Amino acid sequence: MTQKRTSLFENGLIWFGAGVSIAEILTGTYFAPLGFGKGLLAILIGHVIGCTMLFFAGVIGGKTRKSAMETAKMSFGQKGCLLFAFLNIMQLVGWTAIMIYDGALAANGAWALGKWIWCLVIGGLIVLWIFVGIENLGKINTVAMAALFVLTIVLSYVIFGEGTLHGISGEGMTFGAAVELSVAMPLSWLPLISDYTREAKHPVKATAVSAITYGIVSCWMYVIGMGAAIFTEESDIAQIMVKAGLGFAGLLIIVFSTVTTTFLDAWSAGISSESISVKCSGKWFAVGAAVLGTVGAICFPMEDITGFLYLIGSVFAPMIAIQIADFYILKKDCSNQPFGLQNLVIWVIGFLLYRLLMRVDMAFGNTLPDMIITILICITVNKVKGKVVKSA
Repeated sequence: MTQKRTSLFENGLIWFGAGVSIAEILTGTYFAPLGFGKGLLAILIGHVIGCTMLFFAGVIGGKTRKSAMETAKMSFGQKGCLLFAFLNIMQLVGWTAIMIYDGALAANGAWALGKWIWCLVIGGLIVLWIFVGIENLGKINTVAMAALFVLTIVLSYVIFGEGTLHGISGEGMTFGAAVELSVAMPLSWLPLISDYTREAKHPVKATAVSAITYGIVSCWMYVIGMGAAIFTEESDIAQIMVKAGLGFAGLLIIVFSTVTTTFLDAWSAGISSESISVKCSGKWFAVGAAVLGTVGAICFPMEDITGFLYLIGSVFAPMIAIQIADFYILKKDCSNQPFGLQNLVIWVIGFLLYRLLMRVDMAFGNTLPDMIITILICITVNKVKGKVVKSA
């Protein structure tokens, strides 16, 4: 029986849903003190960097037909990749909780039933999405994305068509920090994209469609958040919708954007669990991640996620840099080895370098320099090692 593969259109829908996110809108509000022009430039530069890396990561999974964590074995070995599978599951459960928390808080602002009730509603819908499955979401996603597209245009009109330009006072971030915060969101999807491109009929084209669609929509969400803060002096999206009289339409944007984005986090947590043990059921692990995220959203406050985003960057930027070097340049595969010790050491160096670079204000953020240096270290170490072996 021929395996069902996802089309370019279906991949585009998946990543449109990933981009339409309350978390991205809220992150966009942090850019307001830069002013609209400077803030927009930081958003665009950051997303070009982040989505380029997203493309390279997705092609690896698409061409090899392996999940994101399975591709990690090619650089870090059968057991070495378990570190990244575990870290990936942790960040995905964290994202699930953050997304449900943000969605519930915003939904409760539009219709005050109680935050915990909205957490349960959103968590329940995510579980429903999981049971439908990624292969069968085509028609459901088409309807959901069409509705979100229309409603997000309405939200954009409310902010930019009826708002008034205001000067934002107060201490803001530097331009370099803003670029890094813009890179951080697409970077958080790096350990996930191969989970979906591996199912595509045309892997490279599907990866390009995915990265471009996500990049455009994510920029749009950031700009909506920044515009909300600058043009309406309001960072609470739910309140903007209520004041604009969007009512039920606004509530739909909040709930379905949260579900379509968070589903990907929970689903990929399930896929990553299969890399840890073949005995794990990916679907049921995904359900468990959604339940755990719902409980976390109910029990813990999660207003500021900037530290979480930078932590994700420091873990996964050097990881994917090593994978890019191995797959595209060195043509190296460690998947038959227990540990890729050399690459694990280089990853530790890349991780520490990222944390050090966070203290330096650079115009293009610290992800790009960290990845370039990590790739150069990989190439240099392999060349030196090759010369030593030849001379021996």
